[in-house]
Amino acid sequence: MTVQQRHQAIVEALQAHGRVTVAELSARAGVSEMTIRRDLELLEREGLLQRVHGGAVSTVSGSYEPPFGVRARLRSEEKARIGTAAAALIGANETVVIDAGTTALAVAHALRGRRQLTVCALSVPAAAALGDEPGIRLIAAGGDVRQGEQAFVGPLAERIFDDFRFDTLVLSVGGVDAEHGLTDFNPDDVRLKRAAVAGSRRRIVVADSAKLGRATFARIGPTQLADVLVTDEGASEDQVTALHAAGVNVVIAA
Repeated sequence: MTVQQRHQAIVEALQAHGRVTVAELSARAGVSEMTIRRDLELLEREGLLQRVHGGAVSTVSGSYEPPFGVRARLRSEEKARIGTAAAALIGANETVVIDAGTTALAVAHALRGRRQLTVCALSVPAAAALGDEPGIRLIAAGGDVRQGEQAFVGPLAERIFDDFRFDTLVLSVGGVDAEHGLTDFNPDDVRLKRAAVAGSRRRIVVADSAKLGRATFARIGPTQLADVLVTDEGASEDQVTALHAAGVNVVIAA
């Protein structure tokens, strides 16, 4: 197990159980307890956990959006596959909006090396991922930058959709549910997402399977806003069937 894989496993275990011990992490990863303690020390410095005697506890409340740094380490392999599958749906000469969030960022990474694209980035990380790509014309939405998430928000960011209309929006969400629709955690983010939906001809929603059947705090709109949903192989058959019934084309990233 690599260092990155260990860190991801620690964060995922905390997300699932709220508390982990050095002994159980050591046994699971096949490394010494000293190595695990160094891992926990590093992750604590990043604000992803709090060390306690014999282990660590999560610093994330289940009622709020997990920090970007936590989400970046959760289901990273699934997000990479989703990013590749979603990028394959985008053709040459398209104008594309890349939403904020870790799964949308995976799409931005998958677009590296592409040519004849115009991309509007709704976050600092997405802009940074594509800023040096010679074949991509990059537009940053601008506006206020939401601390931690590094997403553009506010009237200045929303104004870009008054002036331009895009071919495709890659939309990141906190939850996808056939009954409750597309949702996210932060109302400021949701206002920009709604503007991006209105300013785009086609919407590709990217969401790992853990988000299916879940409704979070702020509603973006009905599930039917999604022309395509790209998710991973962990998606349950019931959820996929319900989304198909709602008129959503579901793509499973293998």
